[in-house]
Amino acid sequence: MAMTRVRPGRATRSLFKSRGRPHALPASGRSGDTAVIDWAAYIDGHRVCTDTVADAVRLIRDGRLTAQEESAGFVWVGLHEPSATELSDLAEVFGLHPLAVEDAINAHQRPKLERYDDVNFFVMKTVGYVRKEPGAPEVVETGEIMVFCGPDFVVTVRHGAHGELGPVRTRLEHAPERLALGPAAVVHAIADRVVDGYVNVADAVQEDIDEVEEAVFSPERTDESRRIYRLKREVIQLKRAVGPLAGPLRNLGSRRFVPTEIKEYLRDVEDHLTRVREQVESYDELLNPILHAHMTQVTVADNKDMRKISAWGAIFMVPTAIAAIYGMNFDFMPETQWKFGYPMILGVIAMVCLSLYRGFRRNGWL
Repeated sequence: MAMTRVRPGRATRSLFKSRGRPHALPASGRSGDTAVIDWAAYIDGHRVCTDTVADAVRLIRDGRLTAQEESAGFVWVGLHEPSATELSDLAEVFGLHPLAVEDAINAHQRPKLERYDDVNFFVMKTVGYVRKEPGAPEVVETGEIMVFCGPDFVVTVRHGAHGELGPVRTRLEHAPERLALGPAAVVHAIADRVVDGYVNVADAVQEDIDEVEEAVFSPERTDESRRIYRLKREVIQLKRAVGPLAGPLRNLGSRRFVPTEIKEYLRDVEDHLTRVREQVESYDELLNPILHAHMTQVTVADNKDMRKISAWGAIFMVPTAIAAIYGMNFDFMPETQWKFGYPMILGVIAMVCLSLYRGFRRNGWL
């Protein structure tokens, strides 16, 4: 394919000028001095590797044969927790709005879909079920994925230790017919992976809720209050991620830049999101009765303990009272001079205590 080259603009020439492709990425997925994870130009659904991001941009923007081929290719740049300088370089080339760039740098955004001229800015919350320390319970952690989607580029900015997009890129590259549909195909694939993450975490939380429910209603006495409150906090985290995404995802399906084929897949993702949202909302309905039942059991157990303590206290009060009376220093007390007085008092104490014990046992106090 013969391509006509034009002189690239200054911003394109300076884009990550000193940075080359990271040849060996550490386990975290990013090189030591750059937030760029991967980039590539895609033409008719096929990946074209370049040495720098600037080369990928030039290949798409300056190497088209005709104006009709504008939708034939796009650039996909993936970043992980970029600095302000790194994202500003990309913003200058791709024309990203400063407000969207600021949101992408600072993170901590609600799921949303905003449009700045011909660039759509899509924010999604990612969730992961992780164990912070060995032996510690798993907890829900959240992250964010920001997607800048333009006519000929996709820039993904990821915050957090989970929600990796490498598998998404690999899966899409094995389906060139899907990639040929343009940047909207990438946005759908990312949304699909994020919602799949919701499904996995929701299922894991469901298993924990089932375990807590079984422990609460088991004959053994256990303290599950801390675990229940932890699960309620995790459900809140899930709600904050899942609930607000419904509106932006629905609006995404109505955007003109999304091909009809992708809209069908987006409706499927929206359906999965709806089911997860309903599932997460039902967790409160499960946890609240479990918590109330647990607190009731704790109260009943405490009352049972108090009855036992009161019963034994009443039993031991009898010998204490008799011993206290005969411990007084009076000269004339009944039966003090009698030979069988001491055994008689011990017998009286034993009989009264036994009678009290049998009465408390019959009433369920002991």
